[in-house]
Amino acid sequence: MPHIKNALIRFRIIDRMIRNPYNPFPSKSDLREACEESLFGSSYGEHICDSTIEKDLFAMRMDHDAPIKYSKRNEGYYYENPDFSINDIPLSEDELSAIRFAVQTLQQFQEVPYFKEFGNAIDKIANRVSIVSPDDEDVSKYVGFETILSAGGTHYLPDLLSAIRNKTFVTFKYASFVSGISKPRKVLPIYLKEYRNRWYLISMDVDKNDLITYALDRITDLAFLEEIATEIIAFNAQAFFADTIGITTGKNLPETVRFETNDVAAKYIDSQPIHASQHRIPDSFIFELKVQVNEELIRTFLGYLGEIKVLEPAHLQEKIMNRINKQLEIYQS
Repeated sequence: MPHIKNALIRFRIIDRMIRNPYNPFPSKSDLREACEESLFGSSYGEHICDSTIEKDLFAMRMDHDAPIKYSKRNEGYYYENPDFSINDIPLSEDELSAIRFAVQTLQQFQEVPYFKEFGNAIDKIANRVSIVSPDDEDVSKYVGFETILSAGGTHYLPDLLSAIRNKTFVTFKYASFVSGISKPRKVLPIYLKEYRNRWYLISMDVDKNDLITYALDRITDLAFLEEIATEIIAFNAQAFFADTIGITTGKNLPETVRFETNDVAAKYIDSQPIHASQHRIPDSFIFELKVQVNEELIRTFLGYLGEIKVLEPAHLQEKIMNRINKQLEIYQS
């Protein structure tokens, strides 16, 4: 069974490689290295050989009708039908069995610090596969699973991670949210962070000579440079984000934020704290945080509109009131 599980995983990796528009026509060697890296954490051919990839390509053609072709001109593989994806094919019982096996393994390590932050994700997958069979196409009539829409840009994750590990500079074009105009950037990638299903790159921007955060879904034309960083940039992700909510962090020091809620909102906030520093004043509906005031904090408070009153700092209270007044103008216009 482990052999079958590995083969099914390799099919998905090969499919992803062939469909990658930013690195088209992967060679047999490219496919082998990607499979070995994903399954065994190395790419030296110790576990997977070229003949294994050849058998996988044959099996994908025969068992999944994958329209895999080889381009002599480009010396790599491609799909004759560019819209094909193995992900569109219903999972087989073997594939579901492989997923269940993997989930059961992960569940044994949920309390290990390395995996704790992924506990909810593991539970979601476990719940999904525990009630679904390959022939059960009508499960959506009875069970509503949360659907998460990806913001895009995730195809850059492997390349950016490689750049971080190798301390390689990269260039890309970055679109402004305000103007929509894309401008070139040259950065040294340092850290990748996910927040609310959107991925961000923390990097040392060459022109600005500062740590700048870029959303991956607004990046295009990513390219590697031959330039390697010679200076080590000290970066501690835990410390960098310790005083912030979300992804936006600046040079400002954290402040004591006090707010008052009604009894219903207090129960929600008690059960789902806004920040790790949160504590509630005994025998009251007043909470305190020690955080930087940023956009994510403001939007969090506005999500409790009518149930929260910011008490301090005064400049945060003013920002909240300005947003509320603008909203009133929209409704009154």
